[in-house]
Amino acid sequence: MNTVPVIAYFAGDPSRTYQLVQWLEVLELLNDVHPVCVVLRDPASAPVIESRTHLLVFTAATLPELTELYAALDARVVLYCNNSVQNFESLLDGRRLHVHVNHGESDKQSMASNNAKAYDRVFVAGEAAVQRYVSGLLEFDASRLVRVGRPQLDLRRTPSVAPSARRTILYAPTWEGDADYNDYTSVDIMGESIVRAILAVPDVRLVYKPHPKITTSRTPAVARAHLDILRVMAESSRRDPSAGHVPVLGGDILAVMLGCDAMVTDVSSVGLDWLYLHTDKPIFLTDRHGDVEQLREQIPISRCADIVHEDDVEDLTRLLSDRLERDEHHLARMAMRHHYFDDLHVGDSTARFLGAVSELVALCEQLLRGEGRPEGAATAG
Repeated sequence: MNTVPVIAYFAGDPSRTYQLVQWLEVLELLNDVHPVCVVLRDPASAPVIESRTHLLVFTAATLPELTELYAALDARVVLYCNNSVQNFESLLDGRRLHVHVNHGESDKQSMASNNAKAYDRVFVAGEAAVQRYVSGLLEFDASRLVRVGRPQLDLRRTPSVAPSARRTILYAPTWEGDADYNDYTSVDIMGESIVRAILAVPDVRLVYKPHPKITTSRTPAVARAHLDILRVMAESSRRDPSAGHVPVLGGDILAVMLGCDAMVTDVSSVGLDWLYLHTDKPIFLTDRHGDVEQLREQIPISRCADIVHEDDVEDLTRLLSDRLERDEHHLARMAMRHHYFDDLHVGDSTARFLGAVSELVALCEQLLRGEGRPEGAATAG
């Protein structure tokens, strides 16, 4: 087996493959510079990934299999897009450089955890992420942080929603998370109310694009609310077939965004992707916990968005109509985009990412030769 300099490691089951899928096109670009392969721990995830990429895909279900595979691949850099517990089995290998790249940029509490201390480098989007780690963790070495932006946002996409003469509003809620502290979804507590408020906006088309895990949620309240949203949309479409309301339950949300004029979303990476790509368009952010002061303090994007609360969601129709006519937060969004993504333009993130990985490949080779760490190599950007 030939040496493969870069491994994209993924230990998730098929329901979490969306975390890796969003990286595949970027990894294919990297493959043109340094050969890349994908290493999966769950065999059930292999068909999903193999159908979406031309990269080599290997499966190592057990630790002995992983150890044998790593020895054969002799990689220099291992990339991780989540914080699976099984990542630590890969991290046992001390002859590679391990890099956490995450699967999005968001203000969720889970985005800055002590797991980051296990990696040689943590790739982040920009200043907001740096502050998140530095302020959120004790004794964290900030020199491990490397600013690369969001390479996925550089990729050209074909709109997945047909054009419409109507004003199109996207409702894109996140899922309920693995624990209460990481639960930011609006679906169960105000999802139906948000949908009804959007549908009441004159001359509107609604696009509903939930997080992939909402469609398969085992949380009863979330599952019921999701079905209620689909029912309300179906009823509205029967009354007015020309509206073109559409639920999009799969595919790439970035392609969905291209046809939309405003978005209602929760605290998640989706809002920040919109901020980067559609800075000129209004965003509405839900506040599940009903604490606007805490939201403004901990979630910077909330400072350039209108906030939707459970107790005043009935005012959302008027607010949406007003913002579509008079966008009062445009300048604030421009400033906030810089906070999250520095001064990057479309295309810059990919160049930064490829350059940072290349530096680490070279660094690992130098370290393995016993030459020591070259001055200035791959530190926080």
